[in-house]
Amino acid sequence: MRSEPVPAPAGDRRSRATAELTWPGKRVGHHAGLVPVPSPARASWDVRGRLVCGERADSLLLRADAGVALAELLAAPGAVDGGVKLCYLDPPYNTGERFAHYDDRSDRAAWLSTLRDHLLLARELLAADGSLWLHLDDSEQHRARCVLDEVFGEEAFVATIIWQKRTSRDNRKAFSSMHDYIHVYAPAGPKVWKSVRNGLPDEGAFSNPDGDPRGPWRSVPMNVQAGHATAGQFYTVTTPTGVRHDPPPGRCWTYTAPRLAELVADGRVYWPRGGDGKPRLKRYQSEVTGLAPFTIWTADEVGDTGSAKRALLSEFPGLQAFDTPKPLGLLERIVSVATDPGDLVLDYYLGSGTTAVAAQRLGRRWIGVEQSARTVEEFTLPRLHAAWADAPGGGFAFGAF
Repeated sequence: MRSEPVPAPAGDRRSRATAELTWPGKRVGHHAGLVPVPSPARASWDVRGRLVCGERADSLLLRADAGVALAELLAAPGAVDGGVKLCYLDPPYNTGERFAHYDDRSDRAAWLSTLRDHLLLARELLAADGSLWLHLDDSEQHRARCVLDEVFGEEAFVATIIWQKRTSRDNRKAFSSMHDYIHVYAPAGPKVWKSVRNGLPDEGAFSNPDGDPRGPWRSVPMNVQAGHATAGQFYTVTTPTGVRHDPPPGRCWTYTAPRLAELVADGRVYWPRGGDGKPRLKRYQSEVTGLAPFTIWTADEVGDTGSAKRALLSEFPGLQAFDTPKPLGLLERIVSVATDPGDLVLDYYLGSGTTAVAAQRLGRRWIGVEQSARTVEEFTLPRLHAAWADAPGGGFAFGAF
């Protein structure tokens, strides 16, 4: 395998040349995998298959090969039409291991070809302001990043999230791996996608000790790093009690003196230590729109593989649990950040159904694809039945190819 520069063809979404990963058997052309198959008998995705829950099928579970299902969705008129707001993928990692519910051993060239072909199809289903999240471990994630850059363009990269998948130590190896990678790409680019994604809940303490008519507030510092400051941000502040303050070393005031005077007159400045302290800005609870997610997600926040296994065992005590399940908390955070209620979520490696369960609980529509009949029968369908019973919004249909 090698990396070589290639020009972006006319009409391609990539805006500049990028390094492209090559491998034996890779099909030539950036749309080589885009081969939808005609499906006139299944013209509308909300009626294919049998209705399982609800009066209408807002969501869909398919037992099918991922590539076949994606091609069917593309071929069916009006099925999705670029309406997928979130595509979350947890494919086989190509670790070389065999698990109870799937074989994770594949020739690398075949694994990369499948990944690329499926991503090309998924790209056509994705909304213009949607995002794709690819979940992998160290086995192939660095090569997968190159494929993602090729399919979506380097400028579509948003972030790589590090998820703490375990808290126990494995002393059998040179290093004890405790994290996975989730690569986030948005066709519109990170700046546009930031304007439509949701922030995390701001759980900081708010209060209203001075009876401010604008409601509860908390204070934040009014000084910043001085690297890009203007001359007007360096001055001496005099507090209401007459104490004089200069900016801390290496920092400057956030606002110029005239702007600070306006904020003081508007009652938006808090002076701690009885009026002697440095000025702090009052940030009102009504102004908070959510926090930008960090790129490290710990097990304490969203769960780990161990907690996911325990949850599955409690739901299905008589069955052998998945070896690498993802916790519901992790998928609920992803769905919450990337979508709004009513949006469409796609997972074409659905497994035991956690993505669809999270989407159902949060009021999103979903399409899930799983190839294994055993997995669908033992885990996915029962879990989705239970999720719909707990959150009976739109119903879902089940079909098979």
